[in-house]
Amino acid sequence: MKEALANDPGVPILAPQGYDVTVVVFSDYQCPYCRKFHADLNRLLASDRKLRVVYRDWPIFGGLSREAARVAMATRYQGKHAAFNDALMAGPVKLDATTIRQAAARAGVDWPRLQTDLKLHGNDIDAALQRTGRLAETLGLSGTPSLVIGDYLIPGAIDFATLQRVVQKSRSGKP
Repeated sequence: MKEALANDPGVPILAPQGYDVTVVVFSDYQCPYCRKFHADLNRLLASDRKLRVVYRDWPIFGGLSREAARVAMATRYQGKHAAFNDALMAGPVKLDATTIRQAAARAGVDWPRLQTDLKLHGNDIDAALQRTGRLAETLGLSGTPSLVIGDYLIPGAIDFATLQRVVQKSRSGKP
């Protein structure tokens, strides 16, 4: 289970050389708590270069969440996932097709190529989203954001200080 959670080639992963802690993030682009957590995670990533992040898009807020997740996953093929993720998380919580496309433009995503990538890789993207949903269900998660940091399962939002502490505890191996 731990292997499936942290090493899915179908999901976006940020993995710097020499990382020593993995943070798995289950999130939805229409979740206001996910947006706050995203800012805290980026703040931590700016100061801690030994974190690996596995982005598990879990679109639980309906069709537009699913559309945003599919687009986010497809931006990987252009090397634009981080930029798109940041752009979408900085936009309005309530999504529509226009806000998704505007976020893609802000991230420098080539929209026609994205449409091609969605067609070419759509089945793989959908399969990855299904795997994430099954993992969330198996872990007993009921909402976003939810995190797995090392061996710690955190089913809900945490603040920056708590995020730092959990990463340090995970790093030290002490419960």
